Amino acid sequence: MYRGSRTLLTLAASFAGTLVLAVGGASAVAESESRADTRSTAEEQSTSEGPETSSFVRAFLYSQVNWAVDPPGANDWDCEPPADRPRPVVLVHGTWENRYSNFAKMAPELERAGYCVFALDYGDDRGSLIGLHPALKGTGDIAGSARELGQFVDEVLDATEASQVDIVGHSQGGMMPRQYLRFEGGADPENPERNKVRNLVTLGATHNGTTLSGLATLAEWFGLLEPSELLLGTAAVHQVRGSDFLEELNAEGHTEPGVDYTVIATRYDQVTTPYESTFLEPGPGATVENITLQDGCHRDLSDHLSMSYSPRAIGYVKQALDPAAGAPPCEFHRPVG
Repeated sequence: MYRGSRTLLTLAASFAGTLVLAVGGASAVAESESRADTRSTAEEQSTSEGPETSSFVRAFLYSQVNWAVDPPGANDWDCEPPADRPRPVVLVHGTWENRYSNFAKMAPELERAGYCVFALDYGDDRGSLIGLHPALKGTGDIAGSARELGQFVDEVLDATEASQVDIVGHSQGGMMPRQYLRFEGGADPENPERNKVRNLVTLGATHNGTTLSGLATLAEWFGLLEPSELLLGTAAVHQVRGSDFLEELNAEGHTEPGVDYTVIATRYDQVTTPYESTFLEPGPGATVENITLQDGCHRDLSDHLSMSYSPRAIGYVKQALDPAAGAPPCEFHRPVG
């Protein structure tokens, strides 16, 4: 079996379970969709706060039946950024995840560090099989998701009266903000001082596409790339290496003037493959720091899904947001499976 197959099998089992929930709880899904249709602002996404946890698996399972909860410490719309933390932090989840499952550990850690923290759900795609369950977000067209992010950022800026935000994103949630920066008004290359984003910090982001551990290559070999969009969602197909979407996104380089990029990778990433494909190259007026979690710390065994729960990764996020933060710890952290 190819590398990472155990995790893909785990995801497949979870996917099967969510389909059962989707069919068995059709009325609840319909009610959730109705609520989503009536939301006019980001604040209305927030209902209650889920528990803090150090485990992606526990957070993911909890979110399958509690799909409207915020990660602890996030989405306090009365939060006023302090002078030493002037930029709110916006957390952007990955494909098939949601704001709680991705950030049930990171959000409260950033909140305790003094930041105003916000997190959104985005990318509903009820036209795909995997998008039937309301807990599985980030499945839709990525350009549309970037527009959703833009609206959310504007609402955060209005609520906090800040001039810029910092964005921290996992997987698609690290790459999709680049679409927002380049094509949806997040950055102004003519006047970078007007950028809405100062720092973009990414974890295992699919910046240059992925082979999905060979799954996408195999599907293409059998002529199944287009049908997989119905199964896996539009966003998954957009992230396959060589896709038209990625070709357009990267055509003029990786970065925007006035934005600092911190790119965090793990050697054990079995989704963004090879793991080096997450790295960026700086263009004019931008800085890039490419980081591998295992450099100087072989105890961190984080894979793609567990890396946003890694104490070391969270340490690097804090350092990217505030260079005066302490050095990231080196602690044992296990993969999902």
